[in-house]
Amino acid sequence: MAYSLGIDTGGTFTDVVLLDAQRQVVASAKSLTTRFDLAQGIAGALDQLPQSWLGEVTLVSLSTTLTTNSVVEGKGSPVCVLLAGYDTLQVKSSGLVDLLGSDGIVCLPGGHDAGGIATQALDEAASRAAIAKHMGRVSAFAISATFGVRNPAHEVQLRQWVQDMCDVPVTCGHELASSLGAPRRALTAALNARMIFHVKALIESVQRTLAARAIDAPLMVVQGDGSLINVASALRRPVNTVLSGPAASVLGACALSGLQNAVVADMGGTTTDIAVVRNGLPELSFDGAMVGNWRPMVEAVKVYAVGLGGDSEVRLHGGEGLTIGPRRVVPLSLLAHQHPRILAALERQQHETPHASQMRFAQRLHADSALLARLNDDELFAWETLADGPVDLEWANMENRALARAIARLERKGLAIYSGFTPSDAAHVMGLSSHWSSAAATFAARIWARQMRHMYGLGTWKQGDAIGPAQDVVNKVADTICQKLIEAGLNDAGQMNESSAGKVAALLTAMALGAGKAAAAADAAPVIPVTPDTPGLGGSAVFQLQFSPSMPLVGVGAPASSYYPAVARALGVELKLPPFAEVANAVGAVLGQVSQRVHLTLTQPARGVFKVFTAQGPVDFGDLASAVAHAQQLAGAEAHARAMAAGAAQAEVVYSQRNNSVNNDIDGNVFFEAVVTATASGVPQRKSLAQ
Repeated sequence: MAYSLGIDTGGTFTDVVLLDAQRQVVASAKSLTTRFDLAQGIAGALDQLPQSWLGEVTLVSLSTTLTTNSVVEGKGSPVCVLLAGYDTLQVKSSGLVDLLGSDGIVCLPGGHDAGGIATQALDEAASRAAIAKHMGRVSAFAISATFGVRNPAHEVQLRQWVQDMCDVPVTCGHELASSLGAPRRALTAALNARMIFHVKALIESVQRTLAARAIDAPLMVVQGDGSLINVASALRRPVNTVLSGPAASVLGACALSGLQNAVVADMGGTTTDIAVVRNGLPELSFDGAMVGNWRPMVEAVKVYAVGLGGDSEVRLHGGEGLTIGPRRVVPLSLLAHQHPRILAALERQQHETPHASQMRFAQRLHADSALLARLNDDELFAWETLADGPVDLEWANMENRALARAIARLERKGLAIYSGFTPSDAAHVMGLSSHWSSAAATFAARIWARQMRHMYGLGTWKQGDAIGPAQDVVNKVADTICQKLIEAGLNDAGQMNESSAGKVAALLTAMALGAGKAAAAADAAPVIPVTPDTPGLGGSAVFQLQFSPSMPLVGVGAPASSYYPAVARALGVELKLPPFAEVANAVGAVLGQVSQRVHLTLTQPARGVFKVFTAQGPVDFGDLASAVAHAQQLAGAEAHARAMAAGAAQAEVVYSQRNNSVNNDIDGNVFFEAVVTATASGVPQRKSLAQ
């Protein structure tokens, strides 16, 4: 029997599944993700599978939400971005300063115009000086030049100078995106560079764990569009694995539910990801999917990835009141499960005067050599102190303020993580979950409620009440998911972008939830009318808000059963919680194909001149047919080569073309621009059991 092994490494859990030749799940397991040493969590999950079957694995595929989480949380390794030809306005609009800070951004002379002609020569001395200043302090370099997709010569030259001077990964904007838009292309290159360290650490952890169990099948990685690539390709373009986990969960949800048309919602530890599926396939976003506050130029499954998960911090945020996320913390129920000694501190804090350091314990998150090399003496001492286990910040703030401040800096750098009150804790209080410490969750709910009441004036819970505040948190999670589902529906209708949909969805959610509660109380049909007592309606609803009955909600992810039943009741939608829903990501990880797309742009800058922009620079033709034929030849060859290099057993190429032209009475049909796309797809290479 030949088996496929799917692995999904998330922020909280690592999931594994074995699928047989008929793509049926025959075994599954979960283990806590061990961020400081990912191999431990992967091994813990694999060791729960039937060991005799592991020798018959012919394909291993990996999905992960770690890259998605790092983007949503704004965490990553330190990098330097070299920008050739960028002006101040382009840098500002790129978002790079918010992402990296100004120290890691270097603007240099150079760049090209829209026709691929250099506007200014590169300054080798200035470029090498910038590289020398940052090498040894960063984990990677990112390079982007204006109109680099029209002529990548300056990006290629800068990459060569970096490689001459130091041995760190280098990523260029033209390798990741083919569209115009220099600011977003620079951001995409920077995100790619930040992820290389983390993706490399994950892949190496998986490889070590597989080797220790004599599993030598090909290892593939899921991209954000649901396709597969081998590890070499993943390390060159890790930004393409943003939304890897969400893409895998969509494929897994469809396979497990048997539905071809549905709204898939995957709630994990850090994010909730929502996607619309029609005819068994999720819609792809070729303009880049929205991930947290960023939109990198990555072709991916069109999802709403929001910072709401079981491990999201429950907090008070300005005038918004109670909010959940996007910061991820360690649930107190989990921390006490792993370190029972903290229970005594939590029990004591129930009766203390509320203050911000309560429930705050810090522990190591992961080691990043580039970040560790930048630590000062106080931070290094704090790092070593955390090696002994969680540090109580209440104690540190009273007894060793320097340590507390140094730990805070480690947390901001992404090297350490705090504990806090989370939806996972609330679920334990309410009896919706029981796999960690319910006692710690109860203590935490009481402490959190006292903090909210006495420090911020929020809530009317009675002294010592844990159920009331926990129920409010559970309700808030459900309400937030409802709003995001409505946002996704508005955007899917094609009438609103994410920004507009978010503003309207808040009002519609309040209306829908109010009507949903009334309908539930009356045991009414699952149609959500505007509440009759809405001001100005005179007791009669003008319209109804209703989700399509042909698009049920498929809930997957570990917390799905805790929250989605309430969401479905509130919105009046049919809910499907398929078997193995808690490991849907790992199931979907092994269901994709290898697929590589190459886009080439051609324009008509002057009548009778057709310019094809290639990796070697622009090439001119005298007629459109010749230009298109040349673009197809180059794109097809490149797509086929990439697919085979990415691990396809064989690949077929199909072509598509998107034209921009105008037809008028005076000039007739005038061609301006076209994008020729070649897509090469095929099944991944498997190990032969006869070997």
